[in-house]
Amino acid sequence: MTSKELNEEPGSKGDLSVNFSTITPKKPNSALRKVARVRLTSGFEITAYIPGIGHNSQEHSVVLVRGGRVKDLPGVRYHIVRGTLDAVGVKDRQQGRSSAL
Repeated sequence: MTSKELNEEPGSKGDLSVNFSTITPKKPNSALRKVARVRLTSGFEITAYIPGIGHNSQEHSVVLVRGGRVKDLPGVRYHIVRGTLDAVGVKDRQQGRSSAL
């Protein structure tokens, strides 16, 4: 995915300087998806999706942004990478379905 905002790089650093919000997806789906407005080091301001359950991000957190749109959120074409820079990973995330070992 090539994009003007990321200067055709695989990822770009940005500052969460604007705001966080939740938006609702398009017609057949229903949820509150977490998004953030991010000002990139290239000067662009984009809307990025925050994946996973719960996040610690707040204003002026530095995050890594990758391409990848969210199909049911209009205008959201980027993802925030969890576990890098100021964005912590998802707490107690399990890879498989079973927690019994």
